[in-house]
Amino acid sequence: MIHKQFVQTYTAIVGVTMLGLYLINILDISYPLHVSTSVTTSELSVVGEGKVDVTPDTAHVNVGIQVSNTPTAEGAQEQINTINNKIIDAMSSLGIKKEDIKTSNYSVFPGYSNDGRTISGYNGNATISIKIKKTELVSQVVTSATNAGANEIHGVSFSIDDPSKFREQARTKAIEDAKEQAEKLAKNLGIRLGKVVNIVEYQPSSPIPFEAKSMALDAYGGGGGPSIEPGTQTVTSTVTLYFEKR
Repeated sequence: MIHKQFVQTYTAIVGVTMLGLYLINILDISYPLHVSTSVTTSELSVVGEGKVDVTPDTAHVNVGIQVSNTPTAEGAQEQINTINNKIIDAMSSLGIKKEDIKTSNYSVFPGYSNDGRTISGYNGNATISIKIKKTELVSQVVTSATNAGANEIHGVSFSIDDPSKFREQARTKAIEDAKEQAEKLAKNLGIRLGKVVNIVEYQPSSPIPFEAKSMALDAYGGGGGPSIEPGTQTVTSTVTLYFEKR
């Protein structure tokens, strides 16, 4: 009896196996076989965004000094140094500290005549970068630097000296935005929200400094100088909140 049951079971297993191999061959099923399962998540994730508009509190002005056709290299260097010191003195009179004034790109080089071999004189240039912590002084800085001998204005840019506190404000707004959206979604889906189980903040964006284009010196002639406004910059935060679903 037991032997008969064993034979029947064995025959059934062999039959099913052969049938399976036949179907695999006919249907051209390749190995390995992948099985996908779908599991309903127990969390609801919502993205929120927060923005804060900020008026920049710091300005940066870059002015240039150019001298040309001086008889000697020492003469070109002396002219640059004289103008550089006058600009520093002019900035000091506006309350700008020396540590906020930086001279760079200093160079003196020969100029040549048309034959390309004979030195006709010496040229030189330098760039002075000025950090201004009172943005209302920008126009005066540009005018004073020009009057002191700067003959190039490379540009004016505005920035936020410490954006961290504004990022915190933007983050708070982003979290509130995500919570509001989650509540609306939960209501529409007919579910209840539990506690927040995770929060992910995307890399907060730093405000892009506003930069005015290089300006011609004749724009600064007369009057009290140009009106240069800092405008506003936007600090943004994006977060994803993960809520329990009940």
